Amino acid sequence: MEHEVMHIALVAGELSGDLLGASLIATLKQHYPHARFSGVGGPGMIAAGLHSWVPLERLAVMGLVEVLRHLPELLSIRRQLYRCFLADPPAVFIGIDAPDFNLGLERRLRVHGIPTVHYVSPSVWAWRPWRVRKIARSVDLMLTLLPFEAAFYQDRGVPVRYVGHPLADAIPMTIDPGLAWRALNLELPDTAHIVALLPGSRMGEVRRLGPLFLETAQWLSAQRPDLHFLLPAATPRLHDLLETMQSALAPNLPLTLLQGHSREVLTVAEVVLSASGTATLEAMLLKRPLVVAYRVAPITAWIARRLLTIAYFALPNLLAGRELVPEFIQETATAANLGPAVLRWLEDAAAREALTTAFDALHGELRRDASQQAAKAIIEWAGLPDEQVQIP
Repeated sequence: MEHEVMHIALVAGELSGDLLGASLIATLKQHYPHARFSGVGGPGMIAAGLHSWVPLERLAVMGLVEVLRHLPELLSIRRQLYRCFLADPPAVFIGIDAPDFNLGLERRLRVHGIPTVHYVSPSVWAWRPWRVRKIARSVDLMLTLLPFEAAFYQDRGVPVRYVGHPLADAIPMTIDPGLAWRALNLELPDTAHIVALLPGSRMGEVRRLGPLFLETAQWLSAQRPDLHFLLPAATPRLHDLLETMQSALAPNLPLTLLQGHSREVLTVAEVVLSASGTATLEAMLLKRPLVVAYRVAPITAWIARRLLTIAYFALPNLLAGRELVPEFIQETATAANLGPAVLRWLEDAAAREALTTAFDALHGELRRDASQQAAKAIIEWAGLPDEQVQIP
C-alpha cells in the first residue's frame, strides 16, 4: 500500500533563511523522498524542491520604519499563504526566521491543527522579551541555532530544541587559505596584507556603512601603505552601488571590488571590518580577527535603545558573554574608532592568537550537524508517521 505524499510547508524571509531552508529540505528528503514542499523561498530552496508561491525578495524587508512602508503588501502575502495552506494543509509548517511575518501565520495555522515549528529564534532575548508570549501561542516547537537562546525558552516553558548552527557544520575547524586564493585569482603583490570590508548584504546597510568603511580604509591605508582591501558585493546592484561610492569617495584606494566570493575573501583576510550579522559569525568560524560596526535609521535606533536588554550586539561577543571583538554602533561607528581597532589586530600577534583560541572553542560548541538535528526534532514533535522515517 502506497503512502500518501507528504506535504511540508516552509516560509523563509531572506537569503540567510533560504540557505537554512535549502539544507533542511535536502535533509527531510532523506527521510521522505517523495514529499512535496511549498511556501516561500529563494534560489536555494527552489533548487532543493520548494514550490515558492511568491518571490522571496518581497518578504526581505528589515528595520522598524522600513517595514511600515511595505506592510500592506506583506499582509496581503500572508493572507494568500494562509488560504493556500488551509486549502492544502501541510503535515507541518516551518517558519524560517522572519518572525514578524511568520509568527502571525503560524498562530493562525496552529488554530486549525497544523503543527508549527519556528526555525531560528527571534531576538526576544535581546529586545522586546514580552514577545515570548506570542511565540508560545504560535509555535509547537522553537528551533534555536545558538545555545543561550534555548536556555531563554526553557526558562519560560516554551518547547525548544537547540540544533547548532549550519555554518559551523559547513566550515571546517581549520581552513587552507590557498584554496581561497586560487578561487579569487587575484594578482596582488606578495607583500600585500589583506583587510576585508563587508558593509552588509542589504541596500540600506550598504548605503549607511559603505562610505564609513571606505573612509576607514583610507585612514588605514595612510598608516599602512602595504594594506590591500577586498570588498565582496552580495548582489550585482550592490556591486554597482559600491563601485559608484568608491569612485566618488576613494578613487585611489588600493581596493578590489568583487562580485560575491565573501567566504573566500574572509578566508584570506588578515582582519575583517564587518557589519553586524551573519558575516560576523562566518568570520569567527574562519578564525578571522574582526571589528564590527552597525548603523540603522535614526528612528529605529531611538526605539531600539529603549528596548534592548543585551550588553553586546556582535554574535561572537554574545556567544562568549564578553567582548572578544570591538563593536561600534551608531555615533560610535566612526573611522576614528574603527581604524585603530583594525590596526590593533594587524599589529598585535598575541591578541590574534588568544582570539583564535576563543573562536576555536565557540566553533566546537556550535558544530552539531544542525540540519539533521532540526529534521529529527521536526519529525518527532510533529508526530510524523514512524513507518515513513528512520531517525539516526
